[in-house]
Amino acid sequence: MPAGKRELARMERRLITTLTEACETAKSEIKGFTWLTHTADLNVLAQTLKVIWVFETLADRQFAQAEAKARIFELTAIALTEADIDLKLTDRNLRFDSEQECQSSQGGDWQKRLAKGY
Repeated sequence: MPAGKRELARMERRLITTLTEACETAKSEIKGFTWLTHTADLNVLAQTLKVIWVFETLADRQFAQAEAKARIFELTAIALTEADIDLKLTDRNLRFDSEQECQSSQGGDWQKRLAKGY
């Protein structure tokens, strides 16, 4: 049976809380990391969840993808587990972006950037 509105709202709050914890940990560990967000249709979470890790510059993003990707996957997986979300994390669910790229492409409008198909 599909989850009701209340259960979906609880799931969203748990996910926000655990991703916030991952974010705070990453800020102190990963050079250039600034914040993260997520997009999802909670009714079909496994097919739609995207966690977007945002870095200050393109160079910071590229460095993190090369040197800290395993740690970012680990922090994201811990957040999902703590939110009671049973999902095998893959590259499909994780995105890397930067303030610099958003500024140059969308004039710094993250809503527009995220709506473009993450």
